[in-house]
Amino acid sequence: MITAIVLIKTSVDRIPEIAEAIAALDSVSEVFSVTGTYDLIAMVRVSKHDDLADVIPGRISKIPGVEGTDTHVAFRTYSQHDLEAAFAIGLDA
Repeated sequence: MITAIVLIKTSVDRIPEIAEAIAALDSVSEVFSVTGTYDLIAMVRVSKHDDLADVIPGRISKIPGVEGTDTHVAFRTYSQHDLEAAFAIGLDA
């Protein structure tokens, strides 16, 4: 699974509507409304690298009100959930 973190600039008067439209897309697992330089952050998960082109410039960037994106592809994922699962292997609850 390939994970991309997409930083999105939008029309500020339409942030909720744009966030909902992005969240409704296949391959988008979460959309966060954030403070700072960008308005939204979307987590995109695809099985093939080429699929990122279909999702990000092909669909996200074409949503009315999306003004620009900056995409970061994850090399590896670390999470507390994964660590807890790894340490729990073989332990009885």
